[in-house]
Amino acid sequence: MHDHAEGHEGGARLEAEGEVATARIALAGGDLEHAARHLEDALARDPVLPEIHEALAEFAARVGGAEAALTHFVPEERAFIGTVAARGHLCAGAGRWDEAVGLLAQCAGYEPQRPWLDVAWLRRPDIAELVAPDTVARASARVAPQLPDPVDEELRGPLLPLLDLVRASAARHPDHTMLLWCGSTLARRMGGSEEAVAWARRSYELEPSHPAAVMLGYALRSAGRAEEALEVWQVEVARDPSDLDLYVDVAELLDALGRPAEGVAWAERALAADPSHPKAGPAVHALRYAAEPDLRHLVALADHLRAEPEHGYAADLLARLGQGRPWLNWIPGGNEAIVSLLHQALRQSVPADARLTLTVSALEPPSALLALRAAFPHAETDTESVPEPDLRVAPRPVEVALWAYEGTTARPAVRPPSPEAAEAVRRLAWHGWPHLVAAYDGAVTLSGLDPDDLLGVLVHPPAPREDDLGRALAAQAPDLWIRSVQVWACLGLAHHRTDEPWAVSRRRALLVDVLNNAEDWVCEAAALAIVATAWTDPAVHKDAAELIGRRLLDALEARRTRVVTLTWSLCHLALATPEMIPQITALAADVLRTIDAGDDPEAPEAPEAPEAPDGAEGDREDAVEEPAAG
Repeated sequence: MHDHAEGHEGGARLEAEGEVATARIALAGGDLEHAARHLEDALARDPVLPEIHEALAEFAARVGGAEAALTHFVPEERAFIGTVAARGHLCAGAGRWDEAVGLLAQCAGYEPQRPWLDVAWLRRPDIAELVAPDTVARASARVAPQLPDPVDEELRGPLLPLLDLVRASAARHPDHTMLLWCGSTLARRMGGSEEAVAWARRSYELEPSHPAAVMLGYALRSAGRAEEALEVWQVEVARDPSDLDLYVDVAELLDALGRPAEGVAWAERALAADPSHPKAGPAVHALRYAAEPDLRHLVALADHLRAEPEHGYAADLLARLGQGRPWLNWIPGGNEAIVSLLHQALRQSVPADARLTLTVSALEPPSALLALRAAFPHAETDTESVPEPDLRVAPRPVEVALWAYEGTTARPAVRPPSPEAAEAVRRLAWHGWPHLVAAYDGAVTLSGLDPDDLLGVLVHPPAPREDDLGRALAAQAPDLWIRSVQVWACLGLAHHRTDEPWAVSRRRALLVDVLNNAEDWVCEAAALAIVATAWTDPAVHKDAAELIGRRLLDALEARRTRVVTLTWSLCHLALATPEMIPQITALAADVLRTIDAGDDPEAPEAPEAPEAPDGAEGDREDAVEEPAAG
């Protein structure tokens, strides 16, 4: 099924009204086929527009009734959703109730966020008498797995006709086991957890089938009765050990109960039975991480995802487990005094053309001033001191210095990027990603850019995008936009000439050069790109560990005599680096404890991760096939 309806709700309604008007003109002229196609298009744009249903009734009357009209609405192999919906309504008009319900359920299963089921005939008080319980069960099984769990309360209204039909049908057929466990799935997602438990339990008591046991466990879990759910599932596995997905469900439930080590054993049983199972391997790695939060388990999960990119469950787990850890799925903001003063000025709604003069006690990374001037172009800073070791001096020799200093004033030392390169990074840049593998893969579109352009982007960042999110960053966190641009530019460098072996590659040389530049946010960006590369290529692990570890040691050496604002970030990057040297890992963790324990200037202002991606958590109902009749 496909849908080519577009536009916002208001625009869609206007388009639908236009299609109805055109259909009526065609109908008046006897052009039945064009009239039918325009009615289909109208339904695809606005399923509940009253004029569509009136025109559909007029069409049926013109051709001799709803039954005759059906010959003009025959879905093709790849059915258009408007055709399916029109046929469903005509089936209802012809008294073919089972087919009508099935067709609308097909539409709702494809587009559950739209009101396909919110129609008058489905609200008939006698509808349950007209539709077979098997049909109701199948409709529920088609729609429910596509819904969020649970559906937001304000979004439930258009779905209530189907739930009401299930309720009425279950009341008429209290011993129909398939209807009960299929209905349980819908009721649970619609917020009726106790109703879902009751239906699934009755189905299981009448006939202890495998689907009933699985759905009873889901219902109990949703109702907050996890121990009961665990008992039901364990009994079912003992009765029928063939469903490896259920082993994973048990493993996840044990983890939720605070028993991840037991969960590992269950996931390992599934993996031993089928090494290619799409969930067993990822579950093993994730539960091992839950039992022992060691980075190697997350990297193993990332390796699994690289080897089996179609295993969406692995991607979901990687995204979920990375939440809350800087750099794994979000970029932390700047933590310099300049950034703090910038945020203060933005909160106070200081005009953008204000001629601010900020006094800072010590020289800070130049990108912080870049962020300040992005919001306040006329701002000036008065730097009182340049503590040793001088942050203007790179800790190691570099081929290309990105910043040049005149006293304490920094100027970009490389040319601006081409407009095309700046726009390519601008389109892509954002301050979060589902997981590091996704970040690395997402930057592949920058692989064809000239590296000199990407270096230019680091110190000549483009303005935020002209959309709601871009404007929000410009108004509230220009530092985060600049850091995001720098990170994505470095991720682009990580894709330069990927055919070259990492150890002798130009991309490595470029990133190491940026990493070891004079102290600035660009060093963090390069570190992230190296870490992300290591997450996608085991051959890079040891080199990445040496590079990131050495850069952290350089920062800690400087920190002995002055504030190094990169420290907090570099420590987190070290902890995210595969096969990091154990002594460096321990040192980074110890430094973070010191920084996070008090009001330390090296800790960023309340860093927050972006929201987790949809679909990061759920059950396996999305893959449950439609049940067979019986």
